[in-house]
Amino acid sequence: MPKKKFSLTAKISSDNPLAIKPVLERLIGTDGKINSTSEGFEIVAEFEGQSAKDLNRMLLSEMRRAEKKTRLRAEWTLGNTVEKYFDYVPKGKQKID
Repeated sequence: MPKKKFSLTAKISSDNPLAIKPVLERLIGTDGKINSTSEGFEIVAEFEGQSAKDLNRMLLSEMRRAEKKTRLRAEWTLGNTVEKYFDYVPKGKQKID
């Protein structure tokens, strides 16, 4: 199956942001943006994969290997569809104009 290109906008909070920052930098690469916040990070990036669910699981699992108490609020956009997640849980899908 061909991989799809998803745009990600996310807020990440963690008990130890310094532990997950190298993981984020590795996964996002030089094309994405990482902004520090008081609770963690805000990121904007693009990922290729089969589904938003799989990409979301991969991203959160990688960060939780570095710091177990990490939370992810993510919006994955493909075309005119946005899928929202809180940690591993889908919170809805909507069409945008």
